[in-house]
Amino acid sequence: MTSKIATATEALNSLNQGAPLCDASAIFEITDSGDWYYRGGKLPLKFSKLFASILHRVEGQYYLITPVEKLKVNVVSEALVIVDYDAKQAGTFEVISSIGTEHELASFDGFTVTNDKIMLQLERGLVAKLNRACFYRFINEFIA
Repeated sequence: MTSKIATATEALNSLNQGAPLCDASAIFEITDSGDWYYRGGKLPLKFSKLFASILHRVEGQYYLITPVEKLKVNVVSEALVIVDYDAKQAGTFEVISSIGTEHELASFDGFTVTNDKIMLQLERGLVAKLNRACFYRFINEFIA
């Protein structure tokens, strides 16, 4: 069983290796508010969530990556907007994005605090930011 898991993990990790770029221009866009657009039309939430599962950040650029193709994604600010978080006793954090994706951070060190926003590093190189309500809550709980 372990060898199957290792093989699957290796396969998933190699997705960004060798998949050809389908088009040099971005046909997807993620706005500053976390809304997803495809060729100018807003995507339904269920499709945004589905596409987020294959979203990767490679060398500062965002792509939707499958085993056979890679599509460029224009991200205006950060790829995801975090609308809620839960600090666990073990020092980990569970966060939820505006499109309903759930992510886990290993520690407080995953957050970067600046004067105007709080960003966090997620899996596959993704960068997210806390929405305004979470920003103020985080400042009150951990900084002030």
